[in-house]
Amino acid sequence: MASNAAEVWQDARVVETIPLTPRIRRIVLEPPLPIPVAPGSHVDVRVHIQHAIDRRSYSVVDASRDGTRVAISVFDSAASRGGAAFMHGLEPGDHVEITQPLLSFPLRIGAPRYLLLAGGIGITALAGMATTLSAVGADYRLVYAGRAREGMAYLDELSQQHGDRLETRISDEGSPLAVAELVATVDESTELYMCGPIRLMDAVRRAWIERELPLPNLRFETFGNSGWFEAQEFVVRIPAQGIEVAVQADQTMLEALEAAGADMMFDCRKGECGLCEVRILALDGVIDHRDVFYSRRQQNAATKMCCCVSRAVTSTDAAAATVAGSRPARVAIDVS
Repeated sequence: MASNAAEVWQDARVVETIPLTPRIRRIVLEPPLPIPVAPGSHVDVRVHIQHAIDRRSYSVVDASRDGTRVAISVFDSAASRGGAAFMHGLEPGDHVEITQPLLSFPLRIGAPRYLLLAGGIGITALAGMATTLSAVGADYRLVYAGRAREGMAYLDELSQQHGDRLETRISDEGSPLAVAELVATVDESTELYMCGPIRLMDAVRRAWIERELPLPNLRFETFGNSGWFEAQEFVVRIPAQGIEVAVQADQTMLEALEAAGADMMFDCRKGECGLCEVRILALDGVIDHRDVFYSRRQQNAATKMCCCVSRAVTSTDAAAATVAGSRPARVAIDVS
């Protein structure tokens, strides 16, 4: 099991909960061991789901200067595995276990230009960066993409704070994000920071590579539950350990294997670090790669997968794959 010596868990008090949209709730926490919060930070939270305790990561949207108050925003998506329901049920006065702020998506100050790209709830990871860049007088643009205005949290506040540096791309209003056109506006000295669904991230990475822009200038954080296809139940087997378990649509392969007693390696649980990599021995179905660790070539080879986020599906046709009574996909893996 992975461990992080830098983690400090604490019992935080909920001081405020506010619905921002029909599916996004802002939650303000008061940690007993406050520290200053760097832009791009997140906190991990111990959530209670069906008599079990699990762990979820949430970006810090904003915080007081000394870290005595930390705000996160939680999206209750259709792909949620129960954490959002727990978080949305919190009320002022409740207590919840959280880590001190952790930084795995740091903002580098000093670039000539910045492009911040947020897809949906990905704005939570970038709002603090935009505030910091504004404060230091940096040359930046904040592009915020969403399906409908009413589902885009913090839109009014961001508009007031950033003025014409904020650009919205709203599909329902006839202005969807055109990734190739956006990346075409970037020069070699611009650093792009992005957070959003895997489809958006993949499209940006492909456009970035096609333009032969410097890869170190492309920085991102992704969602652990966003994928190419609808989540389905599938079966995973570890022949060497005699383990076979069904992975439900609302849980990850890693969670299912942990519950079955498998000794697994992992760290980020977001498909970014590759520590949870497993080797595919046999596959009846298709791998839905939800990571940002592998290249497109590695994903197409279908010889390995990041078990913290990626899944198996019976078909790449979501409608066909969810027909009642269809045989679930099956994958055999080696974790050594």
